[in-house]
Amino acid sequence: MNLYSSYCELCPRKCGADRAGGARGKCGASDQLQVARAALHFWEEPPVSGTRGSGTVFFSHCPLRCVYCQNYEISSGDAGKIITVERLAEIFCELQDLGAHNINLVTATHYAPAVAAALRLVRPGNLRIPVIWNTSGYELPWTLRRLDGLVDGYLFDLRYTSAELALRYSRAIDYPAVAAAALAAAVAQVGPYTVADSLLVSGVIVRQLLLPVPGGLTDALATLRSSFARYGNEVCYSLMNQYTPMLRTAERYPELSAQVREEDYARLVDEALALGVKHSFMQEGGTVSESFIPPFDGTGV
Repeated sequence: MNLYSSYCELCPRKCGADRAGGARGKCGASDQLQVARAALHFWEEPPVSGTRGSGTVFFSHCPLRCVYCQNYEISSGDAGKIITVERLAEIFCELQDLGAHNINLVTATHYAPAVAAALRLVRPGNLRIPVIWNTSGYELPWTLRRLDGLVDGYLFDLRYTSAELALRYSRAIDYPAVAAAALAAAVAQVGPYTVADSLLVSGVIVRQLLLPVPGGLTDALATLRSSFARYGNEVCYSLMNQYTPMLRTAERYPELSAQVREEDYARLVDEALALGVKHSFMQEGGTVSESFIPPFDGTGV
C-alpha cells in the first residue's frame, strides 16, 4: 500500500505532487524514504543529548530549504539512502540498543506517513524511549495530528515573525502564521515541558537561531516576546548564537557572511531574563563550528 497521496499536501507548500506515483514534491522527495544518517548525536540541548547521546535520524530533502541551511547536503537530497518502513523501524530499535536517550527525527515532515507507520511497528512495545520530532516549524497541524500518540516531544525551530525575512531567506512568506499554528498544535499535543533525571520526557523546546542580518535582532526579540506571551513557561526556550556562514550564500546574500554579534545575542538573552523565562538554554562563545554538522555518509542506515 502506498502511504502517500496522489496530490501531496503534507507541508504548507501544498504542491500537489503525485508522490503516490513516484513524482517529487517541492521538497524534492518522492514516495521513497531517504535517510542520510542514523547515529548518536551529542550536540542537541542537554535534556535531549544527555550523557549517551540522542538517537538522531537525519532525513533527506526538506520542505523549507532556507538559504543558510547548515545541512544543505541532505536538505538538497544530495546525500542519503533509500530504505523501507520496516528498516526505519529497525533503526529506531538499534539506536535504542546503542544507549540513545531518545529517537530524534530531523526534518521528517515530508515522510510523515512512513515515519508514523514505522513508529507503529515498534510502539508500544519494543521502543521504550521518547520520540522527538525535530522540525523547522514549517508544518501543518493536520500533518502533526498523524503523530498523536507516537511522538513525545518537539524540537521546534521558530525562525521568523517577519514575513519579509521569511520570504527572503526561506521563500515562505506564510511562515510566521503557519509556524504559529503548528506550534500551538504541537504544544496541545504533547503538553508542558517535562524532564525527569535531567532528560526530556515530553513537551516542546522552542529554538530560535539569531541571524546576523538587518532586522534579525528585532525579529528575534519579537518572536521571543510573542511566544512567551502565549505559552509562558509551558515550553522551554533555546536561544542559539551558532549561526555559521556558508560560502555558497556569500555572493547572493552578503549579509549572511557575518557571524552573530555578541552584543546582539546578549540583548536577546537579557530579554528572556526580563520576561521571566524559567526553562531555557543559552549558548556561550565558540559555538560557530562545523562540529555541529555530522558527516552525512549513511552511518547507521
